[in-house]
Amino acid sequence: MSAAPLWLTVLEAGVGAGALALALWLRPWRMLQGALLTPALAALACLPWLWLLPQKLPQGLQVQLSGACLLVLMLGWPLAVPVLALVAVLVWLIGHQPWPAVLTQWVWVGLVPATLALAVGAALRRWLPPNIFIYTLGRAFLGTALSVFLAGVLFEVIHHLLGGNTLHEALVARWLMAWGDAFLTGLFAAVFVAFAPQWLATWSDARYLKPPSA
Repeated sequence: MSAAPLWLTVLEAGVGAGALALALWLRPWRMLQGALLTPALAALACLPWLWLLPQKLPQGLQVQLSGACLLVLMLGWPLAVPVLALVAVLVWLIGHQPWPAVLTQWVWVGLVPATLALAVGAALRRWLPPNIFIYTLGRAFLGTALSVFLAGVLFEVIHHLLGGNTLHEALVARWLMAWGDAFLTGLFAAVFVAFAPQWLATWSDARYLKPPSA
């Protein structure tokens, strides 16, 4: 992602600082005392390389995967936010993009999809029954596609539409890339539900595997 104008950089810095302050106020480090330390460290090891992908591809080929929605499923939003901040710091240290571009990536590839994924999860818990398929297919797969696409729409409208670029083609690309994130998130969520449910802070056997009432 290219660097934003100064006023957008200030806005994005404010959004990032506000989200990080709220997350830290909830004391998410308490979650690291259990089984979530392993997925948190795994995210710090893997996500920076996923975010560095656009820098390694040929010029003009902007394929960007997020991983933020999966991180919310694994760690919960309060812990995912500081982990995403550390991921952005690693991307800045390892890559060659200036810090305003990395800030933009942190906000629009990390924070916004993560926050939208939290909202989608809350809506599904409120309006749909507790079912394993609601979690894996609804929240992990379709919820990720919706969250990543909406975050991409907001980014394109704020960054590109104001510059006079063609919005239609950008939205088509965002729609296609959202399904890549959705596939990976749905796949990993299904695997973790089956083999490592302790790595999913948003999963509960008591809720989603409750036997049907007579």
